[in-house]
Amino acid sequence: MHVKFSYILAGALAVGIGIWMSSGSVVVGGVGDGENATPPPAERVAAGSDSIFRVEVQKLFAQDRQAVLEVRGRTEAEAKVAVKSETTDDVVRRPAREGARVSAGDILCELDNGTREARVLEAKALLAQAELDHTAATQLATKGFTAQTRAAATQALLDAAKARVKEAELELERTVIRSPIDGVIESPMAEVGAQLDSGGICATVVNSDPMIAIGQVSELNISQISVDMPAEVQLVTGETLQGKVRYVSPSANPDTRTFRIEVELPNPDGKARDGVTAVTRLPLPVEKAHKISPAILTLNDDGQVGVRVVGEDNTTAFYSVKVLGGENDGLWVGGLPEEVNVIVVGQEYVGDGEPVEPVFKTAEVSQ
Repeated sequence: MHVKFSYILAGALAVGIGIWMSSGSVVVGGVGDGENATPPPAERVAAGSDSIFRVEVQKLFAQDRQAVLEVRGRTEAEAKVAVKSETTDDVVRRPAREGARVSAGDILCELDNGTREARVLEAKALLAQAELDHTAATQLATKGFTAQTRAAATQALLDAAKARVKEAELELERTVIRSPIDGVIESPMAEVGAQLDSGGICATVVNSDPMIAIGQVSELNISQISVDMPAEVQLVTGETLQGKVRYVSPSANPDTRTFRIEVELPNPDGKARDGVTAVTRLPLPVEKAHKISPAILTLNDDGQVGVRVVGEDNTTAFYSVKVLGGENDGLWVGGLPEEVNVIVVGQEYVGDGEPVEPVFKTAEVSQ
């Protein structure tokens, strides 16, 4: 009978494997035969789990930080008054011009008197007649030649005549329109020959000394601002002015949840102009803070942002921090002890309360 060679080969291999297994010699992968051979991976992992994790630590000290709050807004003149006519007539004279500086009481426009002077003369004549009638009636009533009611009636006529004189004089005065404040006349003005109705604008006077810088502050920062706080205001036109806070709104804008503040700026030479974009810088109170690299920030299990530190017993702890501001070389944070050992390398590989081997980071010496 003919037997295939493959069957003979399979049988020989089976017999060989059976003899090798019955001999009791077992070879374990990864285990060397020599005395100084590398231990198997399982033993190396077990040995590694018993060692303390090493982390790089840097000692940080709290520093005094002078924060500055920037508020964007605009300038606004201390006063801006549209001087209006209180009567109706044509402009016959205009002593002031656009852009001129005027003082309170200076004449801006003069209107045609018309018949107003004649009405004043008429009212004064009627007053003189009323005074004579009243004097005569009073004397007669004292001597009993006329009734007291006659004297009282002449007194009423005298009072009415005085009122008409004041009314006529006031109407005459209204033809001269004067500036109520010191300031600069803004264009345009009423032209000579134009008719001004009652309520028509003769000129607008702007008082820009002091100038006011207005801005809106968020509800998160408003508690740090107080009246009389010094401020620096930089205008988009290039000028930088020094001033102080004169007003802090007691209530927020319901739409934006921001508070209006006003900074008063001395402006005797008129360099600052009304309606210019301005950036107000307010130095906030000095506070203790730490400057750190953003790379060492981490999250705890609750999703809070903070840093991991090493305590005196070489165990880790987590401190949540509040980011106060940023600069080109790091972040300012609050919420840490004044002196703290912060993990700067390896913070993501340890949890809270774990023992670690701290390796302190030394400052590099510049060449």
